[in-house]
Amino acid sequence: MAYTNPISAYRETRVRTASQGQLVIMLYDEALRQLDKSLDLIGSTENAASRLAPTKIENLGKTIIKTQEVITELMVSLDFDKGGEIAKNLFALYTWFNQELFESNISHDAKRITKVRAMIADLRSAWVDIAARTSTEGMANPQGFSISG
Repeated sequence: MAYTNPISAYRETRVRTASQGQLVIMLYDEALRQLDKSLDLIGSTENAASRLAPTKIENLGKTIIKTQEVITELMVSLDFDKGGEIAKNLFALYTWFNQELFESNISHDAKRITKVRAMIADLRSAWVDIAARTSTEGMANPQGFSISG
């Protein structure tokens, strides 16, 4: 299969070869990217709803909806059997994120977006630590054969 867009090919390969932890981090990265776009669109206006141009309102809605889609993907990837209480807590948190983003999409409330963004950034940091620890443990206990005899 020939790719006409090398960037698209790279992204597809990156996703296909990523570990589960890396995939979660990629989802968090995309959510943060979309939330940053949302905050840029709102700007620092105090009464954003009355000052946003119609094109900005449309683009703001698109970025928030993309973020909600990412969060929904994180929700459906939770394994409640293996994750137990942590999975339940993450599900509740993701549900709250989506509700806050829904409200911020209506009211153009930068404070709500900023709060969700900060919490997603914290979760991303935790996943980076988890993924690093998991890959280090995997290297310490390889699942292949040993060439040392």
